[in-house]
Amino acid sequence: MYIILIINILYILKMTNKLVSIFDKIDDPRRDLTKLHQLNDILLIGIISVICGADSWNEMELYAKEKEDFLRTFLELPNGIPSHDTFNRVFSAIDSKQFELCFIEWVKTLAQLTDKEVIAIDGKTIRGAKHKGKKSPIHMVSAFACENNLVLGQVKTDEKSNEITAIPKLLEILSIQNTIITIDAMGCQTAIAEKIVTKEADYILAVKGNQEQLLEDIEDEFKFAKNTEINIQHTLDHGRIETRTCSCITDFKFIAKNNHWANLNTLVRIESIREFKNSDRPIEKATRYYISSLKANSEVFQKAIRSHWAIENKLHWTLDVAFCEDASRKRTGNASQNFSILTKIALNILRKDSKNKIGIKSKRLKAAINNQYMLKILKL
Repeated sequence: MYIILIINILYILKMTNKLVSIFDKIDDPRRDLTKLHQLNDILLIGIISVICGADSWNEMELYAKEKEDFLRTFLELPNGIPSHDTFNRVFSAIDSKQFELCFIEWVKTLAQLTDKEVIAIDGKTIRGAKHKGKKSPIHMVSAFACENNLVLGQVKTDEKSNEITAIPKLLEILSIQNTIITIDAMGCQTAIAEKIVTKEADYILAVKGNQEQLLEDIEDEFKFAKNTEINIQHTLDHGRIETRTCSCITDFKFIAKNNHWANLNTLVRIESIREFKNSDRPIEKATRYYISSLKANSEVFQKAIRSHWAIENKLHWTLDVAFCEDASRKRTGNASQNFSILTKIALNILRKDSKNKIGIKSKRLKAAINNQYMLKILKL
């Protein structure tokens, strides 16, 4: 009995030491006189409590107090459980850039990117962080590995700036060699395309009105193209029939050969037609255009472009529904940004559990009430 208990304790220490070893590069923002609790204890309680359903500092303290005996099996807690004010102060003061870099290093131990895996990059505003009617200052740009179902990293857009300046910063700190980067029209910039190519990856960038001349040239290419490669796919879902036609051109005539888009090899057009069964809704038609450095057939582009929506469906939607991120009212210092990292750590850990066929919200509940399950997913 005691031998089993000792083995379990050593096992827990090994798992938590792995997390600590990755996040120990974070500087403690507190003065020595105010350090009643160890920074590692605060960080680990923060991660574990968010996994188990805590969406606020008060809930973080509540979880820790209810699970104090469990936490003491692998944490020192020399002065007991930190208060919600302590959690708030510490996570508000932690250097968010350090925290983000540690998060990215930790994800590298989880994710094994496949050859030509699609990495979708997109931004999301944390709407609950609005203050006195002003526009929310918190807008996060995230990278999502569509095959691995993992968040690879995030950066916050600078105040009075947008995703155009944040995306290159995110690309710089990610390991994206031999992957396919997909970005919506906001990221259709020559500098971003250049950055992706220098990182030895390929890009697929959506083209809209913000690149007016490029869009006009691409439309002309498809009007007069003779060698267009086509792939057609049909899907039936929720009473909706969608036909998607992907057309690709590699022989350009209207786009100058000395264009400023790094390694531009393929122009892509997606034409979608949506028909609704048992409904009076009219047929919906849409046409979208893309540029890419990738040399591939239309079937590959069809799949890659469709995969991009995983960042909306599997990340942004999940953060709002399972983690209530849009309702978060954290505003002080770096609190909102750092709590966003905590939720993404929790989401990655829960996503690695593929054996339990339940939703993320249900996994959080299970981890909260079942210590053995909590230990199991920490091992993943």
